[in-house]
Amino acid sequence: MDRFVWTNGLLEMNETLVIQQRGVRLYDGEEKAKLDVGVVLLSTHRLLWRDQKNHECCICIPLSQIIFFEEQAAGIGKSAKIVIHLHPAPENKEPGPYQHSKYSYIELSFKEHGQIEFYRRLTEEMTQKRWENTPVSQPIPTGPKAGRTRAVGIVGIERKLEEKRKETDKNISEAFEDLSKLMEKAKEMVELSKSIANKIKDKQGDITEDETIRFKSYLLSMGIANPVTRETHGSGTQYHIQLAKQLGDMLQAPLELLSPEDLVNACKMFESLKLPLRLRVFDSGVMVVQLQSHSEEEMIASALDNVSDKGSLTAEEFAKLLGLSVLLAKERLLLAEKMGHLCRDDSVEGLRFYPNLF
Repeated sequence: MDRFVWTNGLLEMNETLVIQQRGVRLYDGEEKAKLDVGVVLLSTHRLLWRDQKNHECCICIPLSQIIFFEEQAAGIGKSAKIVIHLHPAPENKEPGPYQHSKYSYIELSFKEHGQIEFYRRLTEEMTQKRWENTPVSQPIPTGPKAGRTRAVGIVGIERKLEEKRKETDKNISEAFEDLSKLMEKAKEMVELSKSIANKIKDKQGDITEDETIRFKSYLLSMGIANPVTRETHGSGTQYHIQLAKQLGDMLQAPLELLSPEDLVNACKMFESLKLPLRLRVFDSGVMVVQLQSHSEEEMIASALDNVSDKGSLTAEEFAKLLGLSVLLAKERLLLAEKMGHLCRDDSVEGLRFYPNLF
């Protein structure tokens, strides 16, 4: 663990994110590190680990420090691990969470699985050694001991870009911690999206490096390391399969304009891919995405209980009680009516549902 150094968690110039996995705990040799469970990220140049709750707690180690690595199968009460053996720490190493360690290896314990794919991608990167062909820009010192430095020329420009990326990452983190802050930040993100979309549409002007950096920071902060697009996965079935997997993982569409047809086709593949989500189509044609474990009987019982308690309910009133959209609330009431548990009164005052006493 004394090989790790503090970092702001942002990618450097010429560095590309390969894969990331949540629910990973670090071990200093065979001892648990004094860090909580976090996200491990593999780039073309580094191995990074970020605390899932405190995004400012982020450490990294260059891939060039790795001697070899091996898999350790899961056991009773134990998660699968990847054991990574490391070179000694260099003398000019930046500050990190550990100053000294008696171990020359670390362990990545995968609490939420994903170790097979991570091991495969790590093997590819260690074989290709892309960090040797595309060196990154010099990192900026981080952590409590980093002093304020005056820089000019190329170094100064790079430092300003780093500061902008750090500020963007901080803004996104704050926004997702507080919904009101998210609404404030949304305007800036929408304006940036429109700017890039207009450039593509008009085929005029280039997307600036700063805009690319900001978009990459937004994607990483929202947990989207490699968004599914038609450019990366082609069209047709393969595109819909990959999109379905991403929707199944986080139920959040990538930052690309999706047609309703593509989104529906991806959702239709949830069942065939054995993902924990399902596309539900109501009789009216309304479509929703729900968990596989979602019980229709519980949904009907909930509608009947609430209507019985209140005597009668409209879709708007039912929506407020359960915190649902009016459209979905109406579909639940109609389903309970279809099963014979509710009846309706359709008058000039609107559609109201009552318990069916017959």
